[in-house]
Amino acid sequence: MEKLIIPEQNIINAVCVYVSRKKRVEPEEVEVELLYDDETGFTAEAYVNGQKEELSTLNLIEALRITLKEFLNIDPISAGIKLKLDDEQGIIAEVQ
Repeated sequence: MEKLIIPEQNIINAVCVYVSRKKRVEPEEVEVELLYDDETGFTAEAYVNGQKEELSTLNLIEALRITLKEFLNIDPISAGIKLKLDDEQGIIAEVQ
């Protein structure tokens, strides 16, 4: 499989779907902000009905795996996913 680049907006969309399923709301009801910190790495803050949920790097990878399987028909187990901070594109994911 060639390297696939998932842009920041698509990562946000994947997290919205992931959180919406956990909270039993529509994906449109979820607001997500992706974050990067040298100490904690990649994280996200998701807001649903005024409540904040913090997501770890593992949660972000899990959300991306769901997207790969359900929307792109890619085997999520064999796909290697790496989050990266790009100066121009923001937070992206490389999938191999």
